[in-house]
Amino acid sequence: MPYRRIFSILPENIRDLLSRLPVQFMDRLEEIRLRQNRPLIVTHTAGDVFLDSSGQPTSNPGDAYVITGDDMQRVIRMVSNSSLYAIEEELKNGFVTLPGGHRVGLTGKTVIESGKVKTLKYISGFNIRISREIKGTAAPILPSLLDRWGRVKHTLILSPPGCGKTTLLRDLVRLVSSGVPELNFGGVTVGLVDERSELAGCYRGVPQRDIGLRTDVLDGCPKAEGMMMLLRAMSPQIVATDEIGKEEDIKALEEVINAGVTVITTVHGTSMEEIMRRPALKYLLSLNVIERFIILSRSKGVGTVEDIIYGSSWGTQEVRK
Repeated sequence: MPYRRIFSILPENIRDLLSRLPVQFMDRLEEIRLRQNRPLIVTHTAGDVFLDSSGQPTSNPGDAYVITGDDMQRVIRMVSNSSLYAIEEELKNGFVTLPGGHRVGLTGKTVIESGKVKTLKYISGFNIRISREIKGTAAPILPSLLDRWGRVKHTLILSPPGCGKTTLLRDLVRLVSSGVPELNFGGVTVGLVDERSELAGCYRGVPQRDIGLRTDVLDGCPKAEGMMMLLRAMSPQIVATDEIGKEEDIKALEEVINAGVTVITTVHGTSMEEIMRRPALKYLLSLNVIERFIILSRSKGVGTVEDIIYGSSWGTQEVRK
């Protein structure tokens, strides 16, 4: 039960409220949102609900348990191990990764130095995201990503937030790294740049998730820099990373591809037309190097594969559903 691991950072009273929820509800839990002086909200696969002071879901915010300043301080102490200095780098990025790969997003007053965020203070909001490892999600699509010689094709996973692209990417990395005997695919060396610690869920540099036998991880590293580091030092056959979009990300991907290394990556968006409106991604598509586009939605639940688009040029695509 993945959610049990995050109970340790919650105040006892909130832990008690959550423990009263049915197991079936908790098994579908995705996020716990704590905002000072506002209602406690939990998000599951069907949406979000408030929790009242007896731990029962309610749609009425007036009946909900209200998060206090004391609740917030207790969470801060538990997340930081009573030392905000020890997590200063994480505060700058706006999130802290817990053992098990769970992630705590934080909001509050930003401290700016030389035009950049140095840290956060007066923390007033937490978003505790439950990390779940769902193995097998990539198995049905992997055959579509292999050519006749067993090479993995350059692949872009496209989806709105919360539609399972990170889960799919993680499982895809696991499969191509460890190998799939049923497909006569022996596995290859993968370099994974995990800038936001969501894919491997590293804790102190050690992956908490199964990302395969041949995967090397750069945790907390900017994507563009990480791709170049892996290319120079780790001889990957595949480089994978999540949520590209900046110009420097695209340039790094281009370097990786030109070095003969396969790329697997993701991008936020709902359609090909939408990402074409973003200059950096438009440039990537103009290179005609991406061979597979996987489009996800929640139409039949998280991780629904709407389309797999074949072809290096999506304008002359063949769509298979």
